[in-house]
Amino acid sequence: MPEWSANTGSDQGNNMQGFEGKVQFVWQVADLLRGDYKPAEYRGVILPLLVLRRLDAVLKETKPAVLARAEQLKGITDTPDLLLKQAAGVPFYNTSPLTFTKLLDSPNNLAQQLRAYIGAFSPDAFQVLEKYRFDEQISRLDEAGLLYLVLGKFAELDLRPEAVPNHAMGYVFEELLRRFSELSNETAGEHFTPREVIRLIVNLLFGEDSDVLTGTAPVRSIYDPACGTGGMLNIADQYLTRLNPKARLEMFGQELNPETWAIARSDLLIQGQDPERIVLGNTLTADGHADKRFDYLLANPPFGVDWNKSAAAIKAEAAQPGGRFSAGLPRVSDGSLLFLQQMIARMKPAEDGGSRIAIVFSGSPLFAGAAESGESNIRRWIIENDWLEGIVAMPDQLFYNTGISTYVWIVTNRKGLERAGRVALVDARGEWSKMRKSLGDKRKYLDDDHIAEVTRLYAEVMHGTDDERVKVFDNDTFGFRRITVERPLRRRWTVSEGTVEAVRAAKPVVALSVGDDAARKTHDAVLGALADLFGVSEETDAAFTKRLLNACTARGQVGLAPALKKAVLAAAAVADPDAPVVTDKKGQPLPDPDLRDNENVPLVQDVDAYVEREVLPHVPDAWVDHTKTKIGYEIPFTRYFYKYVSPRPLAEIDAELEAVDAQIQHFLGGLTR
Repeated sequence: MPEWSANTGSDQGNNMQGFEGKVQFVWQVADLLRGDYKPAEYRGVILPLLVLRRLDAVLKETKPAVLARAEQLKGITDTPDLLLKQAAGVPFYNTSPLTFTKLLDSPNNLAQQLRAYIGAFSPDAFQVLEKYRFDEQISRLDEAGLLYLVLGKFAELDLRPEAVPNHAMGYVFEELLRRFSELSNETAGEHFTPREVIRLIVNLLFGEDSDVLTGTAPVRSIYDPACGTGGMLNIADQYLTRLNPKARLEMFGQELNPETWAIARSDLLIQGQDPERIVLGNTLTADGHADKRFDYLLANPPFGVDWNKSAAAIKAEAAQPGGRFSAGLPRVSDGSLLFLQQMIARMKPAEDGGSRIAIVFSGSPLFAGAAESGESNIRRWIIENDWLEGIVAMPDQLFYNTGISTYVWIVTNRKGLERAGRVALVDARGEWSKMRKSLGDKRKYLDDDHIAEVTRLYAEVMHGTDDERVKVFDNDTFGFRRITVERPLRRRWTVSEGTVEAVRAAKPVVALSVGDDAARKTHDAVLGALADLFGVSEETDAAFTKRLLNACTARGQVGLAPALKKAVLAAAAVADPDAPVVTDKKGQPLPDPDLRDNENVPLVQDVDAYVEREVLPHVPDAWVDHTKTKIGYEIPFTRYFYKYVSPRPLAEIDAELEAVDAQIQHFLGGLTR
């Protein structure tokens, strides 16, 4: 399997020459902003200007043709968009006679001219720049006296396609995004996945298809339903280009946040891809690619995302047979599995070549939810369809905004024969290096060797290995039956001080105490009857009821209302393991709710044999109520890789404590001298 390398300097030949130089040049703009802008605010100026400069450079050669065509179309059509794009030769255009460099000819009117120039872009390009809220930055730069200086710096930057090809431009954009995210690491993790993590994910996603992807100019599609700034899509594109420069990866995505959507869409614009493929909106409620199917799908959806605000729409779709979420709904506090269902819905059918999915999860989707809960049913649906290929456990502290452990799930509807019916688990939690300086919660990173090692482990897992970091299980290993173990109800009915107090506090009795004269008479008769029966104990509720009614009659109360009688019987019932078993009218033992228990029996085991082996030796009178049995699925990843470490010998611990105590006494002695 070809592996991703972090080196971006030489393997792309001439296409990547000057890549670092371009990044460094752009980064110098930060020196101009320092003082008037906080470091975390640099992105809001530099990224939209980089996009603007690239668009201007791409349009330079066809600008005269576009202006001439625009003049021809005046008064002829109100919808010249398609014709102007044809004249531009790219999916955007600008109808202003101004260019980026010509803007500098009017330093006293620069802000107004810049706004007019931006407003002359085609609607889709203008919308991207608008979502950056760059108009606010124009005013701020102008007021600070920085607008001319910053634009002048960008005007020196040569971003013509001949000088900076699309893929090289993508690298420049990605590197700047990485730097900005490190500057503002308090919020970086919300939209930015560490790039070394993405490289590993992309390796796992593409690894099984390296032979196909190296064919003659293959064209493949890839989709990210929570694409953020588009980094996962772009690194996937870079991977495929390295593998096969003739290959083409068509990128699609959707993003909820307008600013990060603008960044992702900008990236496609400056790389020459169709920006319309990045849709703005909530993927879970308004799927922007409902009519499409993709070869590859990858995502790092937000951990623990609450979907309560979208609950009505999501539940409505879940209720539709064959809807995206019809397999089940996870708890409202964590919608991660909704994104996976969305991705599965966008897979190509197996007969059309199928698809592969890579998605990053926290630990919760592995095991959250009881049998037949939403989460469990989703896992069952995936595993029983044989879609789950493998899971890789990642080190903790890899992400900017959380230190939790994460897991990469690989899901596909075109498993190879050697993987069919089985799931591979790879424990890569030990593959990391410590960062010299923490970035938010990110204290660890994956270097090239770690990425290569995890990629190798996953690729070779089915070829047989003794590596303790790798385990392979049959699909049904993760399934279990949640059985209900019942034990017979054994009760005695006794009148004690506790019985009287419980009856006095029961709702029907309290209601009698504040009722009319007849009600209060019944109240006094019942409590009086219990006083007369103090110390009485019966083995059946029928016998106790007879004694109770007789005592009430003796006090002038004939009969008791059903609710009142039920309250007294409940108060008098006392659990007694030596009492006879309480039965129903057919003589069958009634279950004791207080002794009810549940057991998870693996699907691969026989329930009766399990009960005979694990339950009956301890409680011989138990039985299983099969009508309450539920099927569940969970993936207890940590349990499979648990290693028992025996505690240290007591003598060793005692010696250590004595040494510490002696040291403390020594220090205290120094204080008293």
